[in-house]
Amino acid sequence: MTLSLSSFGDALRVVVIGASGGIGTGFIEHFQNMDQVAEIYALSRTGAGPRGPKIKSLTYDFTDEDNIKAGAEVLRETGKFDIIIVATGLLQGEGIAPEKNLRALNLDAFAKSFAVNAAGPAMSAKYLLPLLHRDRKTVFAALSARVGSISDNRIGGWYAYRASKAALNMLLKTISIEHGRRFDQSIIAGLHPGTVDTSLSAPFQGNVPEGKLFTPEYSTGEMIKVIDGLTVADSGNLLDYAGKTVPF
Repeated sequence: MTLSLSSFGDALRVVVIGASGGIGTGFIEHFQNMDQVAEIYALSRTGAGPRGPKIKSLTYDFTDEDNIKAGAEVLRETGKFDIIIVATGLLQGEGIAPEKNLRALNLDAFAKSFAVNAAGPAMSAKYLLPLLHRDRKTVFAALSARVGSISDNRIGGWYAYRASKAALNMLLKTISIEHGRRFDQSIIAGLHPGTVDTSLSAPFQGNVPEGKLFTPEYSTGEMIKVIDGLTVADSGNLLDYAGKTVPF
């Protein structure tokens, strides 16, 4: 897949948060093959992720504000950035499973879901948005999900995940309004990657329609095309991998 970021300049500097996950890895692998991209900062809780001459790994835990602040200070000393992607999400694991009904609701699961899916990206925006260039197109994008759309919810279930992604959508919208007042070329957006063949979706792939289970390579490639096509009119919106706006 040949990709470009024609709406950006050259010598691009990119941050990917969630570098050790399937989607984060997919983004990084695409970026390191693009001549336009000069440096990629790969952030994850373990410091793990793809390796390459353009890639610099950094330990980053966005559930810990002191750690976020420290990571931002390290990045600040390297210069300004063009693209920041939060490629994280929590659906299951660590005592969490998608709820089928009200009886399955658990307060700890809600807290963990909101910490990872909503608060983490918002806190990252707090500390990392000041690191973006101010005189050109820049993008801060976070992975959201179609199931976070209130108007699109027709089957119920998955309470904590749906609610935390809906909260993320509201946070991105609110951030876009404040940020856009000062930086009129900067874009804040949510991205829906589709159903991607990763550990997050593995237990739920049986109901995915044929042709709609994407590889990380395909999904991230399509989302890079979306990022390239974003304009300030898209700021605050949620767009899917095909570039279509998902209603809230």
